[in-house]
Amino acid sequence: MRLVIATRNPAKAREMSEILRRLLGEQWQILDLTHFPPFDEPEESEDTYVGNALIKARAAAGATGELCIADDAGLEIDALDGAPGLHSKRFGGEDLPFRQKIARVLSLLEGVPPERRSARFRCVVAVADRAGFEQTFEATCEGIIAPEPRGEGGFGYDPIFLYPAAGKTFAEMTPEEKHGVSHRGKVLRLAAAALSARG
Repeated sequence: MRLVIATRNPAKAREMSEILRRLLGEQWQILDLTHFPPFDEPEESEDTYVGNALIKARAAAGATGELCIADDAGLEIDALDGAPGLHSKRFGGEDLPFRQKIARVLSLLEGVPPERRSARFRCVVAVADRAGFEQTFEATCEGIIAPEPRGEGGFGYDPIFLYPAAGKTFAEMTPEEKHGVSHRGKVLRLAAAALSARG
């Protein structure tokens, strides 16, 4: 069986494929969009994580003819009224490097005490095929925003997302540690269980 991760982002593809291979086993071949010819990828125009994940999964399924899995995720910071949230990837500008997005978040939180720096990563995964099958899953991971970036691993906002139980940011964790507790690890476990049951 084949499953295509609907992304060309190498960091996201690597993380999702590591998790899915472990969960689904050798009977599943996990690919990403770099294994297929380019196609016009749709704009993430919905105002929900579910809507954006479905847009990506449907488009990839239509273009590849394969069962596809897509995610949409965001960092929700309570002191910023849930921002950057749905706009996490585009926060401060689509092409702004993440180190600058992180700097912007930290500047907005300047002077905010640790007890008011609560945040969560939210992730929605959509699975779709060309025949019209669709299923969505959602998970969150609670944490706090660190006062400065820490660690070299992961990607995106990982260097400032502190997971209190471990006393580490996601960027300081090994991939195995992160996958065990992260929003993406949790939601992919739900999706993998459903895919395994579906066969």
